[in-house]
Amino acid sequence: MTGGSGFHSQRPLDAWGWLLFPTVLCLVATVVQDIAFRLFTFSLPEIVWPLVPAFAWAVVRPSILPPVMLFGMGVFVDLWTGGPLGLWSVALLAAYGSVFLTRSIMAGQSPVVMWIWYASACLFAFVVADFLTMLDALNTPNYLAVFWQFVITAALYPLAHRLIARYEDADVRFR
Repeated sequence: MTGGSGFHSQRPLDAWGWLLFPTVLCLVATVVQDIAFRLFTFSLPEIVWPLVPAFAWAVVRPSILPPVMLFGMGVFVDLWTGGPLGLWSVALLAAYGSVFLTRSIMAGQSPVVMWIWYASACLFAFVVADFLTMLDALNTPNYLAVFWQFVITAALYPLAHRLIARYEDADVRFR
């Protein structure tokens, strides 16, 4: 007979599955996406993969580690893409903060509403990134390219939903 509350998780909640694995996947996806499209000599809009965990981490659990991981992912994306250092770190943290501040409103919302919220967080990150780019380059970005980059990144909500569901499956407080 086991003691405790009687709630047992199907999958244990650990730092590897919750923080490190999504971080590594986002960084690998960023590299593979960039290499693959350069090999074929055409350019598609670049997906901002770290926005997926930025949203999911802000929704489910306040912690000091997700902002640190997002900052690191942002620096990596900046270094990999040759952008201004700190651009995506600030944009990811802005998206994370906006979701974190409104997370109590999101509780119990339908997947469609959560997708809209995710798209809004993505839009906020892109607005911040575009504003910082304009300040750095003293020029406006190609808004058609930014629009397609936003649309493709916003379409990744099912991945964020999956990450949230994995956390909820592992944390007995959500049962």
